[in-house]
Parts: sequence; structure tokens; C-alpha cells
Amino acid sequence: MCAPPGADPAQLVEGIGPEQVSNAGLIVATGVEMGIPQRGWVIALATAMQESTLKNLANSTVPESLEFPNQGVGSDHDSVGLFQQREAGWGDVATRMDPRQSARLFFDRLLQVPGWESLPVTRAAQLVQVSAFPDAYAKWEQSAATLAGALEGVECGAGAGTGPLPPADPQIQRVIDRGMSQQGQPYVWAGGDANGPTGGGFDCSGLMVYAFAEIGIDVPHQTQAIWSSFQPAITDRAALQPGDMVLFSDNGQPGGIHHVGLYLGNGQMLHAPQTGDVVKVEPDIWSNTYYSQEFIGAVRARNPAAA
Repeated sequence: MCAPPGADPAQLVEGIGPEQVSNAGLIVATGVEMGIPQRGWVIALATAMQESTLKNLANSTVPESLEFPNQGVGSDHDSVGLFQQREAGWGDVATRMDPRQSARLFFDRLLQVPGWESLPVTRAAQLVQVSAFPDAYAKWEQSAATLAGALEGVECGAGAGTGPLPPADPQIQRVIDRGMSQQGQPYVWAGGDANGPTGGGFDCSGLMVYAFAEIGIDVPHQTQAIWSSFQPAITDRAALQPGDMVLFSDNGQPGGIHHVGLYLGNGQMLHAPQTGDVVKVEPDIWSNTYYSQEFIGAVRARNPAAA
């Protein structure tokens, strides 16, 4: 969670202006007051970005809501406020239309989710909101993290994914360039092969298959097979090099490996995250609770002809 030095929060996220940034500040301030870890702020902001684009919305079907300060009028069932909370289970209109109180309601529910701090944003948000579109929160994660960083004055430094990437071996640079060319492609389970996206996109290992095909290295289309195929593993973060494949396990064991990304240096990783998201660069995996806790190690694939 960080923002570029000197960044104006109102200019960080397209479509998020001063009024919405003010609402975001109220959400974060409430999280701080409640002692919620930073990961929770990001989950809350991503949720409100998806539900209301950070606008405190009244509802045309809830006349009482129109009596409160608002930044627009929606019409989704009886949902109101920043988090589009409904009457059933969330409380009265006055509470839901108060940005701080609605944020408190959200955080209270989040704290009841077992292990929420290690869950993907999409999963954590969905367990609180029970949305009809559970994958929609994912696309807001990076924007939420950047906005939270700007609001709290947490600046990204060279060690936090904003410095220049270290030079890579020329062969590996070709791999990185090929993978980076696919940014924006949708995540598709089992998607991707040596020739490009399949089924409309990539999954995490399919992206590795495609990237390394550039230099003739066959990468298995399965995360645990990637781990076993390119041993010995590298478990010291300081020893990682651009082009290493970083792997993540939900139990600290090879049998729990479920995700892989292409390490770029300075804590940055190119990956295809999950359903509802797209191929993108994760700017600082070591300050992200989810990735730092689940990192099991990395493997290094090299073209024998280039060794």
C-alpha cells in the first residue's frame, strides 16, 4: 500500500474526484480508529469503488434516503450509501447513509470473516457483501491500495516497486517483454499456451508458458509442476533475479502451491491473478500481506543453449 511521492489523491484514479476522495478518507479514518490493519482499508476502498464509485448514494426507492446528504441517486433494490448496504441485516437508513457509520458496519462484518487478512480482496469483499457479481472487486485492488497510500502519506520508494527495474539477462529480458505485452488480457482458468491467450485470456501458469516459449523453454501449465520441474528452489527473497518464477502456497508446502508470477525485480511481479481480473504488474508483493505470507519460493528457468 503506497502512492508515488507527492501524488494528489484526487488525480490518482480515473473517475475518482475530490468528493469521492473525501469519502475514501472517511473510510480510512474509520479503519484507523477501529484499529483495522491496512489490508482492511484496501478491501473496504475496493468494495466502495465497485459498489458506488465512492459516492454516497441515496436511492429512488428509499424516499427517506433522499433527505440525507448524497452525491447521486441509485435504484438498486433498497441499497444506499458508499457500500450499497441494504436494509435487511445492515441497519436503518440514517446509519447506512453516514459514510463513517457505513464504513464501521463494513469493518465489523469484515472482522468476522475467518482469516480475512490472507484472503484475496475479491474473496474477502464478497464474504462481507454477498454480491451478485463477486469477481468485480478484483479490478479495484491496485487503485484502492494506491489511494489508501496517498491518503495516509505512505510513499512508494525504490524498494517498494517504483524504482527502475534491474537489468535482466538478455534472454530473460525477451521473456519479460513477451509476458508484459499481454497486460490487460483477462484471467481465464486454464487459458494460455505457447502461442498466446486461449479461451479469451490466461491463467497464471498459462502466462508463464507463453512468456518462456519466447526462448524455447517448455514450462508446465500447472503451478506445482512448475515448482518440481525447475529445482532447486530459491527461498531467499534477496537472491531473486528478474525472470524467476515466484510461487505461492496456502499451507507452506509444495502440495499447497496455487499461484505463480514472473518476478521483475524491486518486489514487482507480472501475473494473471484471478477470475475477474487481468494480466498486470503487482507493484510490491512483499508489502502485500497475502503474497508475502504465501510466498514459498521461486524457481529459475534458463535456456541450456544460453548457459
